[in-house]
Amino acid sequence: MTNRKFVVSPLAGALAFALGLPALAETTASPDVPADQATSLDRVVVVGTREQAAAQPGSAYVLSAEDLRSARVATVNEALRKVPGVHVRDEEGFGLRPNIGVRGLNPTRSTKVLLLEDGLPFTYAPYGDNASYFHAPIERYERVEVLKGSGMLRFGPQTIGGVINYITPEPPQDFEGQIELAAGDRGYRKGLVQIGGAGHRVDLIHKQGDGARDNQSLEQNDLNYKYSVAIGDNQKLTLRASYLNEDSQVTYSGLTDAEHRNFGARYNPFKNDTFDLERFGASATWGVAFSDAVTLATNAYYYEFHRDWWRQSSSTTDGQCGAAFTAARVAGARVNVDACNSRQLRNRDFTTWGVESRLLANYTWGSVAGELEAGVRFHREKQERLQLNGTGPTATTGALAEHNLRDVEAVSGFVQNRFDFGRFALIPAVRFESVDFSRTNRLGAGARGQSSLDEVIPGLGATFELTDNTVLFAGVHEGFAPPRAEDLISNSGGSVDVDAEESRNIELGLRGRPLDGLTYEVALFDNDFDNQVSVGSIAGGSTPLAQGEARYRGLELGARADFGTLVSLDWNPYLQLAYTALPEAEQSSALIRVDNRQLVAGSRAGNRMPYAPEHTATLRFGAELGGFDASLEAVHVASQYADFANTPVAAVNGDGQFGKLPKYTTLNLALNYDFADTGWGFYAAVKNITGREYIADRTRGILPGVPRSYYFGLNYKF
Repeated sequence: MTNRKFVVSPLAGALAFALGLPALAETTASPDVPADQATSLDRVVVVGTREQAAAQPGSAYVLSAEDLRSARVATVNEALRKVPGVHVRDEEGFGLRPNIGVRGLNPTRSTKVLLLEDGLPFTYAPYGDNASYFHAPIERYERVEVLKGSGMLRFGPQTIGGVINYITPEPPQDFEGQIELAAGDRGYRKGLVQIGGAGHRVDLIHKQGDGARDNQSLEQNDLNYKYSVAIGDNQKLTLRASYLNEDSQVTYSGLTDAEHRNFGARYNPFKNDTFDLERFGASATWGVAFSDAVTLATNAYYYEFHRDWWRQSSSTTDGQCGAAFTAARVAGARVNVDACNSRQLRNRDFTTWGVESRLLANYTWGSVAGELEAGVRFHREKQERLQLNGTGPTATTGALAEHNLRDVEAVSGFVQNRFDFGRFALIPAVRFESVDFSRTNRLGAGARGQSSLDEVIPGLGATFELTDNTVLFAGVHEGFAPPRAEDLISNSGGSVDVDAEESRNIELGLRGRPLDGLTYEVALFDNDFDNQVSVGSIAGGSTPLAQGEARYRGLELGARADFGTLVSLDWNPYLQLAYTALPEAEQSSALIRVDNRQLVAGSRAGNRMPYAPEHTATLRFGAELGGFDASLEAVHVASQYADFANTPVAAVNGDGQFGKLPKYTTLNLALNYDFADTGWGFYAAVKNITGREYIADRTRGILPGVPRSYYFGLNYKF
């Protein structure tokens, strides 16, 4: 393993305090605190409270702190499955590398969604390599916002699938805190300490356990600090710092079909593969309220991310250990990884920083009420990529096989204006992205290439209040996602014929609260791609990227009923549903390989896109009585294809990367009890109660879903 310690550059400190440009952070109340305790000018929100979601011109969903606590979600995957339109695929069983898809888009590495934390970029390279190889523990957050539709144009660069914004809790003024301990089977252990007061808050989280397979030991530590202080009557400064590390025994390769049959879903011979990462983040928001109608704030952010991944295989077809080794795996024979005299390091270093300004102004123009929101951002990211090829099964050094430097500079801006005509509101928006890419091969002669793109992204949304409790919303906008630096520029410095992703996204929906205790939101969507850049059976480039026309059409429904409120009971039975129907997710044209401009084998117009199940649903039924809360949850995912050719199960070729993934349903149970007036609480959870075995993924071979597991926890609040 390569040992490395972060040395935070002087720029990190400078960005934390050099807040000379003001920018917007919306004034909003958390849905879990009274309005008079709400913070202001402290962060950028995407949706806001559930009440504020009614004004959004697109689908908007908020997972509150109570939603996360009541269901005892252990991972971000479990949380996001409760959001309609979102499909999340497990990988290692701990949610450390989530694969998030929205409205049928391929979830691999979450590349088709925009992930934010407190409204700021969360991934390490949202422009040059929007892949998620890490994720903070879900316990870091008090709520999760998910937005789709034309309102996405306030954020970027990804404006196709959706925006997911993780909101960290506000630091309290009075001293308070929480201690939580949990343990379970498969080596699961969790410790959490949260302490705050006088505007400070510190969260420390440790989680460890065995993943979904053998030889898969996982450990994560997360430290998060936040400080918020008022400056006079009209300004607020919020500072954030975080440090996350992971030390895991995890491979990249899945199973062949014969390995899966012969040895079971949990089989994993790659005991020598390890994954270590460190991430440091710092950000600051300075908000200024010039009046009740005009607010500005500045956001500055800086991140460093370092990853060492030592592995002996990247997929079931990887020839790193030799042809005989690969053939034995396809035949279903046990292999000895200690006899493979190879271990390769994929080292990645990312440095990302930026400053953005946002303005919010409310005004009246005759009889029309208006709300103007505008912003500008300057963003920079650098990637340094190394590959060392060792000559032993546990090698810790090796010959340098790759040394790449990739640099991205971006300037973006947006303007959105809400024209409010009483019950009807019209919301036009436009976003501009200007991105410069460069790639330098530091091996050999040091070839270097450059490329750039400019994009104007328009959108138009509308809302109409049918009644005081029912809102019709609609929108159309252009979807845009920049290509990755490595896809746009070859290693020799030449240009690759790959375009940015572009789509036309249309949405029509209805949200309402017809009765106290009953809420719903239903939306129809149509995402039509002039060009979609897609991966097929293999992530990471083993099978070249393909691009072509595609279309996704469907329906999503989110609803909750609290029967205690509906029929005035002394206890509260409740029902919560997130459902997505995707009858169309098709290749509108045969897809073309990016590297050689040839047709992808088996791709044709009318084929279904990979990893786009026709139905997904999460149904949760529970009951609250006093301090007791219990719920049973069913998660259903329909069958999916793993490749562009839509290979059926009967035609599987043996390497585990092709073939239809069967449908599955899992059940989860959560129990909570809070002891009145003591601060103490107890909980227990069982995930996948029936022990349902299912295939979650075939991108690098067969990966199994999360096995049955349980844990118990005790927490104390003071």
